Amino acid sequence: MGVNQSDVFVMLEPRDQWRDELSKEDLEAELEAILEERVPGVAFGFTQPMKMRLDELISGVRSDLAVKGFGDDPEQNRETAEAVAAAIQSVPGTSEVQVEQTAGQGYLSIAMDRAALARYGIPIEQVQEILEVAIARQPVAQAVDGAYNIDVTVQFPEAVLSSPEAIRNLTVPTASGALIPMSALADIRMESGPVQVSREQAQRLVIVQANVRGRDLGGYVADVQEAIGERVELPAGVFLTYGGQFENQERAMRRLRLVVPISVALIAVLLYGSLQSWKLAALVLLNLPFAAVGGVLALWLRGLNLSVSASIGFIALFGVAVLNGLVLLTTVKRAREGGASASEAAATGARDRLRPVLMTAFVASIGFIPVAVSTGTGAEVQRPPPPRAQLESAAAGSRFGRGLGRAAG
Repeated sequence: MGVNQSDVFVMLEPRDQWRDELSKEDLEAELEAILEERVPGVAFGFTQPMKMRLDELISGVRSDLAVKGFGDDPEQNRETAEAVAAAIQSVPGTSEVQVEQTAGQGYLSIAMDRAALARYGIPIEQVQEILEVAIARQPVAQAVDGAYNIDVTVQFPEAVLSSPEAIRNLTVPTASGALIPMSALADIRMESGPVQVSREQAQRLVIVQANVRGRDLGGYVADVQEAIGERVELPAGVFLTYGGQFENQERAMRRLRLVVPISVALIAVLLYGSLQSWKLAALVLLNLPFAAVGGVLALWLRGLNLSVSASIGFIALFGVAVLNGLVLLTTVKRAREGGASASEAAATGARDRLRPVLMTAFVASIGFIPVAVSTGTGAEVQRPPPPRAQLESAAAGSRFGRGLGRAAG
């Protein structure tokens, strides 16, 4: 990390010591409001140590969304990034917007005056040597200690190393023995320069990071792209890409869009092999839309959004629905082959297979309960936070509790 970045670890008290109905999301909202008020000019992002490292390794950033602005001109990239950040701030659900700091680092600039050096007859190498000894602590000699050679350096006072005025007062001897101040031989000043020059695929870029609260990441990014398209005019040669957790979600969703149809097709083939009828196989597959309706309803009742983990849960749900349909239809088919009418076979199958079907469904459902209600370490990566309105109302109705925090970086 650069000198402008720092990690602050805040250890949480046991959850049973928290205020009633206080969640980590409430805590983040309270911390953010307090820190923005008491430490102005500093951008804060809230995460956890393991999650932060994984995000950095996977996508190179620590946030849900990263908008990367590519271009050849660093100043143009910075201006574009600030315009993008302003557009992102207007999107509901936005939290902790940060623009990568690219300027503001102090540099000691020493420009030699070659005319003055020639006038006093001082070689430029002599001045450079004095500056290297004073600032860079270049060795001036070596001391031999047995089999070891030890460099000897001249330790200048700290005031000389950090003060342009003190460096200007350094003297350089001439051939006649006169001492000429450094200020007469060079222009010495402190200048502001780049903190870092970030590159990706050999192109310069500036990153704007943001987190999302209270809504799904996909819908949020769609609104961000719309806001940027309306409010930001990209200069010639500058283009944007979107990364962060959104990039990972898009990659996972693309795979799911391929895996789910293939899975359904394989299930259909297996059903045909078991039932020897495409009509009966299609009848079993009709369970899938109804099962999906129940899954969507469950997400809506809990105030959760469709995520990658929820999509994987839907795949498991489809498997259970097909299994239950196959168990029921096999029993009905056997009854029909035994001479029973359609209504009698349906009633018999429903009565005889009610217990196995319910048992299969309940076992699968109960198995997912720990994931659904878990609040321990790492549980927040399994589902998105509650709606933003809940966070704002909770933050407005309570004060910050002593000793409660979350790793902030």
